Amino acid sequence: MRTFGVEEELLLVDEETGEVVPRVEEVLSQGRFPDSGIRLVSELQMEQLEVISPVHTRLEELAADISAGRSLADRLAKRAGVRAAALATPVLPFTPHLSGVPRVDAMRERFGLITREQLTGACHVHVGVESDEEGVAVLDRIRIWLPVLSALSTNSPFWQGRDTGYESYRIQSLARWPMAGPAEIYGCADAYRQRLRALLDTRVPLDEAMLYLDARLSRNYPTVEIRVADVCLHPGDTVLIAGLCRALVETAARQWRVGVPPVPVPAAVLRLAGWRASRSGIAGELLDPERGVPRPVGQVLEALIDHLSPALVDSGDDQQVKALLKQLVSRGTGAQYQRRHLQQTGTLTHVVRTALEATHSRL
Repeated sequence: MRTFGVEEELLLVDEETGEVVPRVEEVLSQGRFPDSGIRLVSELQMEQLEVISPVHTRLEELAADISAGRSLADRLAKRAGVRAAALATPVLPFTPHLSGVPRVDAMRERFGLITREQLTGACHVHVGVESDEEGVAVLDRIRIWLPVLSALSTNSPFWQGRDTGYESYRIQSLARWPMAGPAEIYGCADAYRQRLRALLDTRVPLDEAMLYLDARLSRNYPTVEIRVADVCLHPGDTVLIAGLCRALVETAARQWRVGVPPVPVPAAVLRLAGWRASRSGIAGELLDPERGVPRPVGQVLEALIDHLSPALVDSGDDQQVKALLKQLVSRGTGAQYQRRHLQQTGTLTHVVRTALEATHSRL
């Protein structure tokens, strides 16, 4: 059973006004963390807090720690006079405050306004691999499916108090960084390392951590790190994304072992597939992962589950993943949830309050 874990980037908000607040230092100073293995760390901006789950092999255990991590973050945030919200962009107008560490200062110096304005929350899923060779083979084979994960996780329709017209504006904000997005097929671990070295040799990114690829080998763990998802509003949607990610990695590794080659979709087409997912989420159409042409969302989701079915069955995740997917499609994504509450109440502050309820809702 492959191991997996989740990193969720949350926003610190004022419950009364709905605005983001730069309180991460106060939150992290509130006390000792439990022995569960859940970790809380600061991020680029002082309005952010990252929750890191322990490593698990069972989806049910990971699900429990996703809820526990959000609860811990919110409990400590309340002591600092704020709340922790699973929003991938702020709902109301904001002016972020950069963390005062030397590396962030260097990022601000090199990238200017991009760094100063960047305030988005992602969900990163780490899935264990046996070697760099297996990991790169996985990267080559999951890349065509990652825009579908983006569509399912969309949770950032607002930017500076305005409706952007996108289901995930986080993806558009991230795309301003020169190192972000999909990659071409690597072929082997040596080619992967050579590609990364060529990117670093440009001296555009400060370091390897700034290679904001849709998926990459982790620098610190024996994992593939899948980075395309918005932080999900509902905890059950995070569980769904994690289950799909593990099944994608296992399916890709099985294909590699029996000699099934990766589908040669150009990175330029994958970038357009990501844009389509960002624009409309699960409403309307997505690009077919293999052919790059529009198809109804329902057909693409059905194709994804068919592709992953053997791995989901073998891990025991099949029924739970299917139930969570049905629930998401029926309820709507985080972006759809936010817009629906704005239509009902007419106030962005209320959107934040209902988002807090959803962030800490039961699975």
